[in-house]
Amino acid sequence: MNANPSRHHAAEWEEGAQLFDRTTRDLPPGRHQFHKERMMAQIHETQQAEHTGTGTQPAARATTRRLRLPRPAIVLPALAAAVAAAVVGVVSSGGGGGVRDGGVATGPALTTTVGAANAKGAPQLLDRIALTAAEVKQSAVKPGQYIYIESKMAESFVKTVNGKSSLASHELHTRQVWESPDGTEGWLIDPAVNDSPEGETLSLPDEQGNTPKAYLNAPSYDYLAKLTTDPDALLAKIYKETEGHGNSPDQEAFTTIGDLLGESYPPAELYAALFKAAAKIPGVVVVDDAVDAAGRHGVAVARLDENSGQREEWIFDKKTHVFLGERTVQVNGTSGEKGLIKPGTVVFTSAVMNRAVVDGIKQTPSQTG
Repeated sequence: MNANPSRHHAAEWEEGAQLFDRTTRDLPPGRHQFHKERMMAQIHETQQAEHTGTGTQPAARATTRRLRLPRPAIVLPALAAAVAAAVVGVVSSGGGGGVRDGGVATGPALTTTVGAANAKGAPQLLDRIALTAAEVKQSAVKPGQYIYIESKMAESFVKTVNGKSSLASHELHTRQVWESPDGTEGWLIDPAVNDSPEGETLSLPDEQGNTPKAYLNAPSYDYLAKLTTDPDALLAKIYKETEGHGNSPDQEAFTTIGDLLGESYPPAELYAALFKAAAKIPGVVVVDDAVDAAGRHGVAVARLDENSGQREEWIFDKKTHVFLGERTVQVNGTSGEKGLIKPGTVVFTSAVMNRAVVDGIKQTPSQTG
């Protein structure tokens, strides 16, 4: 469930697209728009500053704008990183300290103890998780209804002030998303994306008249409902549609499934099939203790990206096997601009707090009769 890209003038998009297209050939389709939007937001802000005569942004302001994707890509191409500082996620312990970037306070990046990974037991754990998922009673989403997902998340960014770069984080904040079954109507409230507490529309078509078709990296409920629930066929489809993207076919398949867990609403049979498919991906391990953005401890199904040194972790309740959230941890080496992301850095964190079907846009489950 992805939000629409920011609106920019056609000339700005054309100029940025030419620059961007030369740097993103190795990214999956769902990440292309993420980095293009971020780069164009940076160009747009620079042009605004020049137009108003301010020259540069205020010293306390980060040099990147927050975007509408629930989590950052694993690797940012070098040229895109030079245009817009790398965005990675970390949790802030809160308290409202630090400067503000948009509607969210910023603070220092936090670290965690890197949990030991065990390759044994991953298929068995995923099988138990799949059985739990299959038992979930879930009715079909009807036309006129909306899928509501409420999450807590935090993202950090390389902040450049007076020519000096440092790793900073956004305060933990709530993100609320509504989407119609066909994906053409929606709403987003996320203070890291939009300063307005009312949020913004995600409805299609956009201002350019575009209505993108749903696909694996940007699915609607209707799209997911039509996918095969055979684990082998499903995994084959994932590998085929993400071929040539990401750092490796296996990591990209794992990441694609992880994206579907966080901010979409797969039907129960598909939900179970996703876990069974994940069990067939080489390199999947178990991390006995991991913590989501809400501070809930659980067991994680994870995979290490050998290229970036970052480990993506899907966190589940140890007893009920219900999906809690996900995080990405720098495990080996360094990444990010000037190698500021070091081992032990929590690169992204999220926690799903509510996932439900409601009868109206901007309506919450507590308001549903």
